Amino acid sequence: MAEKKRALIVDDEPDIRELLEITLGRMNIHTESASSLAGAFQILEAESDFDLCLTDMHLPDGNGLELVKLIGANYPTLPVAVITAFGSMDAAINALKSGAFDFVQKPLDIAQLRSLVETALKSGAKQGEISDTLTGTSEVMQVLRSQISRLARSQAPIYISGESGSGKEVVARLIHKLGPRADHLFVPVNCGAIPGELMESEFFGHLKGSFTGANADKQGLFQTAHQGTLFLDEVADLPLPMQVKLLRAIQEKAVRPVGGSEETFVDVRILCATHKNLSQQVENGNFRQDLYYRLNVIELPVPSLRDRADDIPIFTEQILEKLAKDYGQKAPGISKKALDELMGYVFPGNVRELENILERAFTLCENNTIEILDLNLLQKQSDSLAETPLSGIEPYQEKTIAIDEKKPDSTIELSIATLQPGESLEDYLNNIEREIITNALEQSRWNKTAAAKSLGITFRALRYRLKKLDLE
Repeated sequence: MAEKKRALIVDDEPDIRELLEITLGRMNIHTESASSLAGAFQILEAESDFDLCLTDMHLPDGNGLELVKLIGANYPTLPVAVITAFGSMDAAINALKSGAFDFVQKPLDIAQLRSLVETALKSGAKQGEISDTLTGTSEVMQVLRSQISRLARSQAPIYISGESGSGKEVVARLIHKLGPRADHLFVPVNCGAIPGELMESEFFGHLKGSFTGANADKQGLFQTAHQGTLFLDEVADLPLPMQVKLLRAIQEKAVRPVGGSEETFVDVRILCATHKNLSQQVENGNFRQDLYYRLNVIELPVPSLRDRADDIPIFTEQILEKLAKDYGQKAPGISKKALDELMGYVFPGNVRELENILERAFTLCENNTIEILDLNLLQKQSDSLAETPLSGIEPYQEKTIAIDEKKPDSTIELSIATLQPGESLEDYLNNIEREIITNALEQSRWNKTAAAKSLGITFRALRYRLKKLDLE
């Protein structure tokens, strides 16, 4: 038979204490109660083996934050939830910043209270070593793992900051996996990928007939993530009108579907991320300050790959092993010179760029060993482009290289032109590569072996490029 859970209730209002005692009692939780900070301290000194603490923010002899801080310092595994007055979001945010597990507002909603208690009682169940998903022995990675382990127990909203490709979603998934909501869904959403006219429906759902094309009721992302975690990636891309509605959903813990007249309670933990400077977006007027403070209760910075260069050999080995498994081949080795080259590279695209570099090298390398040339790193060019403002780059002048296609050693006619608006250098080069490969295939009547020979690359490399360029 499972041991009965125990909770400490701290509130100076007899009616509230009685309501909490009855509600928790029906959940088979034994309760001890105190009406003041002094009474709570006395109980904790006598018996500290509680599984949960519920405390009011305003007590006759002090503030509930004092209890939150004392428990955090002396009983770090004991989750504390604070009870705040209706509309006192600033107090709730301060409590979360001070280490409170979560908060509930007066007048108490029994369904919300029960959900909070159930989640809190699971908060210690998933703690342990962080999986191999987040590897590395550098100091910054050790600090990050420690922060993730601690923050996973809380329900405070977390703003995960970091450069593009640094692994922000990996961190978000780990926070969910190690926390009390791990048995429920982790729902990631790219805020910049949802069309503006569909955004409210996607987040909050809609009822049948609420607009043209709404042929059935639909759950939104908040409802899907109920009792789980909602990860708002690229949150800075949300339009201002949607930011207002998101703020209300977070504050009220309730959403109203498009076409609906009633709000639905949702129990969701919010994690968010963006590669943009969110505080700068607030200063520029592109992001609401009140929403920023609700989302950025705790900021968790993810270090760039440049800041953890010592971990590159470990990342490299793991990525190559994964590629070998995906391709059904033996993992190649990497020469010391090539590895030194990787460790000296600035990696503007972080871990994601490392993965792309190694996948390309995996397909191009000979004798199952990756050499410097297989990496195709252009660090000097990357450094100068990263440091040069776009306004200072002279556009390419269009020119044509005429080639005699009848000669076997000739190449196709190649135009180098100014990039079109919205077109990246990578897209432009991919288009050139696609044209060259397509011509080679047509000239060889789609004999891939002959085409690879005419292009001066291996058959394996051609297969990789065909897949990459969607030419298969």
